[in-house]
Amino acid sequence: MFSGIVSHKAKVSKVQNFNDFIRIHISTPKNFNKGLKKGASISVNGVCLTSKDNGITNLKFDVIEETLLKTNLKNISKGDIVNLERSIKASSEIGGHLMSGHIHFTGEVKKIFEKENTKDMKISISKNYSDYVLEKGYIGINGCSLTIGKVFKNQFNIHLIPETLKITNLDKLEEKDLVNIEIDDKTAIRMATPFAIWFLITDCSDWYTLSEIST
Repeated sequence: MFSGIVSHKAKVSKVQNFNDFIRIHISTPKNFNKGLKKGASISVNGVCLTSKDNGITNLKFDVIEETLLKTNLKNISKGDIVNLERSIKASSEIGGHLMSGHIHFTGEVKKIFEKENTKDMKISISKNYSDYVLEKGYIGINGCSLTIGKVFKNQFNIHLIPETLKITNLDKLEEKDLVNIEIDDKTAIRMATPFAIWFLITDCSDWYTLSEIST
C-alpha cells in the first residue's frame, strides 16, 4: 500500500524491450534505496512495481503487457521523469489517502491553466468510472493523492499547489499527455453500497429475479 505522497521524482536511464515485457531502469535518488530489498513494492507513476534488486545505482522493474496496456508506462522512454514512493509501514503517517498502486484507467490532460504559482488541469474520465469521480473526493494521479475539483460529464478538474508541482512530475505535464488514475477505494465502496443493500433487501438471488423486478 501507498500513501499517495510522492517522496522523490527520478529520471528514467534506460528502457529495454523484450517480447512480452519491458525493463525500466531509473536512476536511484539519494537515500531512496535505504533498506531496500529485492522484491520490494515501489510506486512508479502510481503503478505498483516490484524492484529487481536493492537499487544501489539504478532501480530496475519489469513491466508486463497487461500493465502497459492499462497505464502510461507504455509511452515511457529514456529521460522521462517519474514519481516514486516506497510502500508504507503500518506505523506510517498517511498524509494523503491509501492507494494500492493498481491503475483503473488513463486520463488525457485536456487543458492546463497556468497561474502565477499554481496550475489547474482538466482531465478526461473513462465512462466506466465516471460514477466514482466525485467533487471533493480523493483520486490518485500518477501516484499523487489529490482532491478532485469540479466534475463535468466526462472530465474533472484538479488544482495543483506549488509544493505538489515542486516534488512531482505533474509540473512537466502537457496537454494530450496521459496520466495514470486510481479511483479511491472508499469512494467505490460508498457508491456500490446502496445497490448492494437493495440487492439483499429484495432477495435478488439470481439474474432471473433481478430481470423480473426491472421489468
